[in-house]
Amino acid sequence: MRAEELNELQAIIRDVPDFPSPGILFKDITPLLRDSRAFGLAVSGLAELAEDVDYIAGVEARGFIFGAAIAQKTGKGFIPIRKSGKLPAASYSDSYSLEYGESTLQIHQDALHPGERVMIIDDVLATGGTLASAIRLVERCGAVVGSLAVLMEIVGLEGKSNLANQFPQVSLSILINE
Repeated sequence: MRAEELNELQAIIRDVPDFPSPGILFKDITPLLRDSRAFGLAVSGLAELAEDVDYIAGVEARGFIFGAAIAQKTGKGFIPIRKSGKLPAASYSDSYSLEYGESTLQIHQDALHPGERVMIIDDVLATGGTLASAIRLVERCGAVVGSLAVLMEIVGLEGKSNLANQFPQVSLSILINE
């Protein structure tokens, strides 16, 4: 992507202080989603990173928005990684810590097969806990995480280094650097 396009995307994302709890600076992407040009730029930029994978996995909820669009654009299947209790069939679970609490993610046990390569998509990288959980779930299915991609990172929460320390074999791409 061109620098001016990245600047356009960064400018449209809204900061919301103290959401969902005091001390958290929430990155609100809804203005970007409302703008079809900006959303298209973001999807295209992330889709460029989806080489050498068989599937795109998106983390609930906003990772679904980008992940499904990227899967469609690249002709790959989409795998949902959902919050606990949302999947109807037998699922694997993984619990993790967030910057403001704890959560559990799940994936269907038959969502992926051994050796399949997956790109995991989410909107914002904070501490890295959500993506680490998603990696563990994909690996539990026997698949390989080929790469991670996020729209943006909240600098200062150490997500990038946390992921690199836990999963040095997995590449991480950040579309918009703060």
